[in-house]
Parts: sequence; structure tokens; C-alpha cells
Amino acid sequence: MFEIPKLKHTGSGNFFLMAGPCAIEGEEMALQIAERLVTITDKLEIPLIFKGSYRKANRSRLDSFTGIGDEKALRILQKVSQTFDLPTVTDIHESAEAAMAAAYVDVLQIPAFLCRQTDLLVAAAKTGKVVNIKKGQFLSGEAMRFAVDKVRESGNDKVILTDRGNSFGYSDMVVDFRNLPEMQTNDVPVVMDVTHSLQQPNQSSGVTGGKPALIETIAKAAIAVGADGLFIETHPQPSVAKSDGANMLPLDQLEDLLTKLVRIGQAIR
Repeated sequence: MFEIPKLKHTGSGNFFLMAGPCAIEGEEMALQIAERLVTITDKLEIPLIFKGSYRKANRSRLDSFTGIGDEKALRILQKVSQTFDLPTVTDIHESAEAAMAAAYVDVLQIPAFLCRQTDLLVAAAKTGKVVNIKKGQFLSGEAMRFAVDKVRESGNDKVILTDRGNSFGYSDMVVDFRNLPEMQTNDVPVVMDVTHSLQQPNQSSGVTGGKPALIETIAKAAIAVGADGLFIETHPQPSVAKSDGANMLPLDQLEDLLTKLVRIGQAIR
């Protein structure tokens, strides 16, 4: 895999992990989660990229939490990176955001519902940062080669593809694990977004639901299939999280899960 600044334990043979809260709610919370993540991944020798959205742009309701302010949240991500010497990833939604976010983080993430937005992909590519493209809920793994081509043809070979399930009816998601090896044919690292693939979107309440009890099931299957990395949103208290609490993993359950996944990865190798 191409080099990601500050990424540790790359020689361990383990999958890499993108993990953190759905949204940056404040500095204390972000640092608390990051400290725990670093402790766990150092112990298990898992390469870690800290994840946090500086703004949530696709909310069902106008009164839903969207963020604490772009620059404030991005500075918190920067502080996490500097404090713990680890790379960070955040998602962008419009072309103008690419250069702004790139000044603070190491990986720019393209949300699944925007993976066909040419201007956004090109803008992300031109920052020179690693670009993590989430596969659209409406696309096959095979179709993601066009998104990869847009970034590469814009002069950037540092691409990651992430699966986050496919829409199943109006209010559910399913995971087709055939998509992981299919996306790997593009010669890019492929990640399974475990928590978002268990969402139950479009609820009548306007708040997304989820099935967090199946996080371990999806994660185990992804490692067994050969995923290069996992994406897991986690929070000390998902029930009070300001975004996506219904499908996040409680932080105190993460070490046990990752320990099992490392063992599965070792068995597969």
C-alpha cells in the first residue's frame, strides 16, 4: 500500500483500522476516544487512522446536529493527530471543502452518495492527499473503477475504496461481500465500513436506525473475505452521541472485537 503519514504497525500484517466518532462533538471527547484507540491498536499492532466528521451534511431533518463549526472541528482533528502522532480522516461534501480540509487531515473521504461527483473527486485528488471513496449504496463494486479512474487521471494514485453496504428496500442495508474482491481488482486497498453497513436509513422519525448487534458478524466476515481495512465508528456512549448513535460500537467493546479479528486475520494468512 502507498505510504500514509504517521501510520504505524504497517509491518504487522494486520488489517488497518479507520475508527473514531461519527462527528467531532468536542475536543475532550475526541481526545478521549483517540487515546483509547491508540492504546488498543498499539497493543494489537493494528495500523490506525483516526476518523471524525467535521460537519455532517446529509441529515434527514433540518434540526439534526451538523457540527460545532468547521474550523473548530478541523483544529480538533489536527490536535488529535499532533497529540498522538497518528493520521486522520474526514469527509468532504463540496469541491471547495477539499483544500480546506486537506490543511488539517491526512485522508479525504468521499461520502457514498457523492462517489459519482466528478468535481468533488478531482478536487480531492488535486490536494495530493489520500482519497478514500465510499462505494455508493446504489452501485456494484465493479462500477467503482470509474471513481478510481477519476482520481488517478487527476494525478493522484493514493486511492482507497470502502464498501458500506447496498440499499435494500427503503429502510435497510445489506452487504454483498463479493464487492470486496471485486474492488480489489483496481489494485487499491479495500475497506469494509462495518457500522454504516448496519444502518436502517429513512426511518419515519427522521433519525437513522441501526443494528449494532451485528457489528461483530460483519467485521468477522470482512476479514475472512480479505478486506485490507475496517471502518468502525465508536463512542463511549452511543445512546447520547449527536450523530449515528444507533449503529456505533460502544468504545468499551472495541478491544475484544479487534482481538478476535486479529486472530481471524492470522488464521487466514
